[in-house]
Amino acid sequence: MYKAIAQTLGRPFEKMDPIKRKMYALWLLLIVVIILPLVLDNEAQTDTMANAMSYATLALGLNIVVGFAGLLDLGYAAFFAIGAYYYGIFTAYQVMPAWGPLWEPFGYVGLVEKINQGGPDLVHFTLSFWIAMPTAALVAALFGVAFGAPTLRLRGDYLAIVTLGFGEIVPIVARNSDSITNGAAGLNGVKAPLYWGVNTETMQIAKMSFGVDALPFYYVGLALVLLLIFVSIRLRDSRIGRAWMAIREDETAAGAMGINLVNYKLLAFAIGAAFAGMTGVFFVAKLQTATPEMFNFAVSSMLLVMVVLGGMGSVWGVVVGALLLQLMQTWFLPSITELCHSLGESLGSQMLLDVDFVQWTQLFFGIILIGMMLFRREGLIPARRAIPPLNMQQQAASVQRGGFSGLEKIGRWSNPKGNALEVKGVTVKFGGLVALNSLDLVVPWGGVVAVIGPNGSGKSTLFNVITGLVEASGGSIKFNDVELIGLRPDQVLDNGVARTFQNIRLFPNLTVLENVMIGQHARLVTGPVGAVLRPPAVKAEEKKANEWALDIIALFGNRLKPRLTQVVSGLSYANRRRVEIARALASRPKILLLDEPTAGMNPAETLELAEQVKSLNEAGLTVLLIEHKLDVVTRLANTVIVLDHGEKIAEGLPDDVRKNEAVLEAYLGRSAQAGMAGAAHG
Repeated sequence: MYKAIAQTLGRPFEKMDPIKRKMYALWLLLIVVIILPLVLDNEAQTDTMANAMSYATLALGLNIVVGFAGLLDLGYAAFFAIGAYYYGIFTAYQVMPAWGPLWEPFGYVGLVEKINQGGPDLVHFTLSFWIAMPTAALVAALFGVAFGAPTLRLRGDYLAIVTLGFGEIVPIVARNSDSITNGAAGLNGVKAPLYWGVNTETMQIAKMSFGVDALPFYYVGLALVLLLIFVSIRLRDSRIGRAWMAIREDETAAGAMGINLVNYKLLAFAIGAAFAGMTGVFFVAKLQTATPEMFNFAVSSMLLVMVVLGGMGSVWGVVVGALLLQLMQTWFLPSITELCHSLGESLGSQMLLDVDFVQWTQLFFGIILIGMMLFRREGLIPARRAIPPLNMQQQAASVQRGGFSGLEKIGRWSNPKGNALEVKGVTVKFGGLVALNSLDLVVPWGGVVAVIGPNGSGKSTLFNVITGLVEASGGSIKFNDVELIGLRPDQVLDNGVARTFQNIRLFPNLTVLENVMIGQHARLVTGPVGAVLRPPAVKAEEKKANEWALDIIALFGNRLKPRLTQVVSGLSYANRRRVEIARALASRPKILLLDEPTAGMNPAETLELAEQVKSLNEAGLTVLLIEHKLDVVTRLANTVIVLDHGEKIAEGLPDDVRKNEAVLEAYLGRSAQAGMAGAAHG
């Protein structure tokens, strides 16, 4: 019966546009949460829901750091504490310096007031709740930057340990700063928010206090959740969000695509801290007290479980996760405990009478965390929806000969005369191992230079030192007369040097389109404010970036076009290689470094890609190529350079290099070469 009713009610929405259907559902949900406390008319339940709002905002902030940027923060509650104590200190009667003329201007604007407690006049801070919210966000963000600047060069477990330490330091400082925070006793008498309203006794407009009424705090919390959801979604779907997700997926590839790793990690930390700082003000204003125990590791671990339960990177998921865990903690576990006590009284069981599931909250959090990691890592509401499989027509792809078609959409490269890339005397050492030894190499504008050599000869090291991934021990690398040695990978890309990797380095949990869009990062300028507000200039930039990415993907025809919204980890090896090349082309490079682009491809695919690279070169793109397949080298290269044990042993035209004795010896060894010579004489 219920199923029939649901089908009847849902029938009008079946043919509705999915976007409109989603908007109607969101509006309906908003109406429900607005009227819910009025319908319930229960102060305790409204108070519980207001507390849940605060944890939802904290989870949204941690999701920026952990879910978007992939930075494991185990001390996130520290920023929560900073916001709470910031408001508490400037409204409670704990810090009260002597009054003087310097304080009078602050009194005029309502930030302080003069009081007397039987001695000299004192200053009482009266910071408005409405001013404290944004300023606490700024203060917490500054702490986030100050903490992150020396630590965010760490990765993985090391970063987690450092954040855990920071999360423990802040409550300890609060506990031991008696003159400022009142130590372990905490700040009491924190001022509740004031607002302009009608006094029902005098029927005049006057300043009113929230007091301890849960209802206004519920609506302020709801407004804060909606604001932070909006900000999170805007950031996620922007140049900023794509950069964070690239860092989360592969820091090395993110840097090579023009993303400044430290700056964007700091930005994630700062914005996440700002969310926590605002929430701290809300939370302490509601409780009207702040103690160090309110911000310990248990809070940070609970927030992490909320993010994992809802779905890392899922904005709506973390809100649902926060609400569910808060419901479990404040309603479900106490109800089960009461039920056990009732059974214990009925059965005369002391064991049931002693049960207190509320004390086991952290145990249940641990069980939830382990369960999600084992059985549903993507969370209750995954950040990415499942994409339907391609049909047979979309999967069909034939080998295309003759290079790229449609290159006119991306234009031609205009090249000056002379050399694009000049490598002089470059040496790279890894301890006692010399990977490159005084290497000289020149790539002319508009040319194709191929670097070949046996495995371990230093070819990929050459690419890594050019693009800033490894440090040179000596020498010079100039591209377009700009010295590249000493530059970060993102700065190298910014100068027009794009690359692919020997072992494909895509962003595996992002789509084909998102990967290619990230390739344009250095050519876009949208910052965090523009990403949130989205003025016309930002919308136009994003539209052009999307069109450019689609034009690049279209070059590869049916290989990639039907797979725009597919996650790249599900693509074939050859298609992943094509996506990597497309991502590099999206950066509008002046020179393209291809590291074994045809590796893993069959002969037909190899020929197809070789002709595509050739068509790019004919359009003016300068190419530096590493390749093991000599037929590809012969087809593409103007000049071939051979490396062996980090040294250049030959350079010249492809046909000349193939006959070079030193090259034959490097590839085949002396005995094999002698055998070939004997067979020729015989």
